[in-house]
Amino acid sequence: MTQSKTVVFICNHNAGRSQLGAHLLTNVDTEELVATSAGISPAETINPAIAESLHELGIDTSEARPRAVTIEDLESADVVVLMKPGLPLPGPVGGELVEWSFPDPSNWEAEGVRELRDAVDEKVRGLAARLID
Repeated sequence: MTQSKTVVFICNHNAGRSQLGAHLLTNVDTEELVATSAGISPAETINPAIAESLHELGIDTSEARPRAVTIEDLESADVVVLMKPGLPLPGPVGGELVEWSFPDPSNWEAEGVRELRDAVDEKVRGLAARLID
């Protein structure tokens, strides 16, 4: 059996973009990848528009809680995905560093988030295919 790879998605508040990345990767039908997310300065809750857009795909976000990225996250992850380039990390990345550039959906309604969700999903599926190949 192949050991699973851990992917950590990071954004500013761990309420939007990184939540999308982690939930969408978890939704990919594979046991070879484990997804988590974190933020530089975590919000109190996941963005409701992000949660709604994920619920439309049948993805449950009821247990999602924004949290701060830790040095352990960075050291233990096989892949760290920055959902915004150049985020100030609390330590070095032990695995591969990937930087994507997605707009901050903090003040968006669910309708506007759908396009972002679909763009993140496309990138996540590409990353998953590369990592399990």
